[in-house]
Amino acid sequence: MRIVDIVPTTVTVPLEAPIRHSNGVHWGRFVRTVVEVRTDEGLSGWGEMGGGGESAEAAFRGLKQYLVGHDPIQLEALRWKICNPTASLYNNRTQLHAAVEFACLDLAGKKLGVSAGDLLGGRLRDRIPFAAYLFFRYPNGEVGGEETPDEVVRLARELRTRYGFRSHKMKCGVFPPDHDIEVYQALAAAFPNEPLRLDPNGAWSVEEAIRVGRAIEHLRNDYFEDPTYGLEGMRRVRRFVRIPTATNTVVVDFEQLASCIRTEAVDVILLDTTFWGGLRQCVKAAAVCETFQWGVGVHSSGELGIQLATMLHLGSVIPN
Repeated sequence: MRIVDIVPTTVTVPLEAPIRHSNGVHWGRFVRTVVEVRTDEGLSGWGEMGGGGESAEAAFRGLKQYLVGHDPIQLEALRWKICNPTASLYNNRTQLHAAVEFACLDLAGKKLGVSAGDLLGGRLRDRIPFAAYLFFRYPNGEVGGEETPDEVVRLARELRTRYGFRSHKMKCGVFPPDHDIEVYQALAAAFPNEPLRLDPNGAWSVEEAIRVGRAIEHLRNDYFEDPTYGLEGMRRVRRFVRIPTATNTVVVDFEQLASCIRTEAVDVILLDTTFWGGLRQCVKAAAVCETFQWGVGVHSSGELGIQLATMLHLGSVIPN
């Protein structure tokens, strides 16, 4: 089986209402680039990349000359073709590789009649728990507009009823920290037997993050995600707050992971199958974390169905 063509297509998917975070707002849609990898046997495999647009499509077309003729089952050779550390020193190809690897795993599974999870070592579980992802939102007609504790709790109840979530993550950093504390405490009161996660996207200073952490550390927290920015900042917060910390921003490659473990900077590494460069890279990172008894979770970045499938397969095969 050989690759004969790579076809990127950018798509946009609408949001119910604009979602707010410390860096700004997603005004009404997520943009992703879907990648179809075609083979000489008539099979197509599908991948997905965050962001996207004309620049992403051009990048995939540029990769095509290196990949036509490649056997998609040869995944390690594929990684070196795209992510050769010398060739890509000033041109990060990690997310491009992730999308192509998704498609090649899809092709290998279709060719062999097995799932991606089987190709990664086999499933340890068949059900994957998800957390609700709660945002402050701008209004869009009769939808959205959540700002107050009561409004956020109402949204959380709706999502819980509709989808069965039993863990709740709050995206903070939009309003002053005291407002976020009030909202988070309201969620804890509304769901006393269900764990919570707080994530301000690194918006707070170390001192502010410590103050917020101490105000909520008595609650049932899964973790305190990116309360401040940088490995050193996260390490300092971890010293003073009795909540496991987590990150998807300051540990996104193996060099950062090594530094994190050596300095004991962050407790839980949130793997992202796109940011880390593919499913196989995430499985490798999870194995490193397992060796040192570090926890892992899976990060959401506005994915569509293809990357969501990769997240499910990742969650099914890693033990930790």
